[in-house]
Amino acid sequence: MEAASAPRASGGDSAGLQRLFAGAEQPEPLLAAFADGMATLPGELGDMGLRLQSALRSGDWVSYGRAMRQLIDKYIRTIELDTPDGQPDSLRLRELLRHTLGVTVASLLQNMPELKEAPVQLAADLRQWHPGQPLQPLETRLRELTHQIGVRSDSWQEQQELLLSLFDLLLENISELLDDSSWLHGQLHAVRALIGGPLDRDSVEQARANLREVIYKQGLLKQGIVESKAAMRGLMGEFIEQLDGMATHTSDYHDRISSYALALKEARSIADLNQLLQDVLRDTGKVQEQALQARDHLGNARREVEQAEARIAELELELSDMSGQIRTDPLTGALNRRGFDELLEREIARAARHAHPLAVALLDLDDFHQTNSEHGHPGGDAVLRHLVAVCQLLLRNADVVSRIGGDEFVIVMPETPAADSMSTLLRLQRSLAQRPLQLDEQRVPVHFSAGVTQWQAGDSAETVLKRADAALYAAKRVGKNRVQAG
Repeated sequence: MEAASAPRASGGDSAGLQRLFAGAEQPEPLLAAFADGMATLPGELGDMGLRLQSALRSGDWVSYGRAMRQLIDKYIRTIELDTPDGQPDSLRLRELLRHTLGVTVASLLQNMPELKEAPVQLAADLRQWHPGQPLQPLETRLRELTHQIGVRSDSWQEQQELLLSLFDLLLENISELLDDSSWLHGQLHAVRALIGGPLDRDSVEQARANLREVIYKQGLLKQGIVESKAAMRGLMGEFIEQLDGMATHTSDYHDRISSYALALKEARSIADLNQLLQDVLRDTGKVQEQALQARDHLGNARREVEQAEARIAELELELSDMSGQIRTDPLTGALNRRGFDELLEREIARAARHAHPLAVALLDLDDFHQTNSEHGHPGGDAVLRHLVAVCQLLLRNADVVSRIGGDEFVIVMPETPAADSMSTLLRLQRSLAQRPLQLDEQRVPVHFSAGVTQWQAGDSAETVLKRADAALYAAKRVGKNRVQAG
């Protein structure tokens, strides 16, 4: 088919273009004009135009269409549309990558001299890149940088784990050197629990604030103990001095009585005897008065010493109880109620800040009173410890178990959706069933009922707990060893 003669239109001949598109119902003139226009271009585009002209003259529309597809694939599809801010997407991505490398990555590598300059230089070279230029050199350097960071991140993780294990061993050795009644056990346990779990800024800051508060109160309490002991030493010293003075007076009295005995033998008249009797009575009265004063002072001193001892005992008890403020339960090693309250508030704040899911499960041991009746309180304590031990064995490092009542526990599971929290509790129940507790040569099954809920935006800690508690009661109504979502 012979192509029709197509009118030619220059770039500025608008009348020619209007005449050309007026016959759009006949496509051959349009295709001929397009081929002729392409043939006038230099280089590869001009060669593409010659191929289009050849296909048009021979009526080979298949070849014409193939050449058009090649043109579209190679040139048209690579043309980037400008975004509303006037910048192509490739340049925007370039700027984002450059900022990530030059600012974020570079700041993270400040302590690594061998790597810290690489992201800065790569970001500077990215600034010179423009669409159409080869990316292979930049891609190779970026891949090498990420590989080096990955290799060193493993080393950083190993170093951190070694340092934490060394610190934990040091704390364990210190704990072994302390007597069982030392109030330092609570602090050591709190720090060991902290380094044993996931370290994040909020947890470390909270632990540091708690320890600072405890250290301050301990300083006040110890100062009170020192002052009480000093006052007691002063009382004892004063009493000893008075006893020494009393002994001196008593010795003088005996000497004077001996002299009175000699004077009695030499007395010649009633008047001499009368005077001698008055002297004896006077000296005896003085000694008796001193003895009564010493007795009264001894009684007062004894009462003051007893008060000082009671005050010291009270301060030492308060100092010992201070470990309870470190947020751990001394029986099971789980968090106590104070520790749980602080943890839940912190996790709720984190979930709200990052829009992460947060699951809270309330657990209640089944038949716990029966276990106490059959095996006594030591058996009940063993059950509580067994539950916490299995929880700590099975749960993630980020999950935390707390004891908030006699046989009531709460498990806080950060970044855990509802389905995962339910499966975690069911897995915990199966694990307990596979690990019965040995008590008095008997295998005692340990199982629990639980209510689990998800924190929702706007929920307070009290709201979450109430919902979990309602779910727990629903599980109890259904039967034992059940988990109910709420």
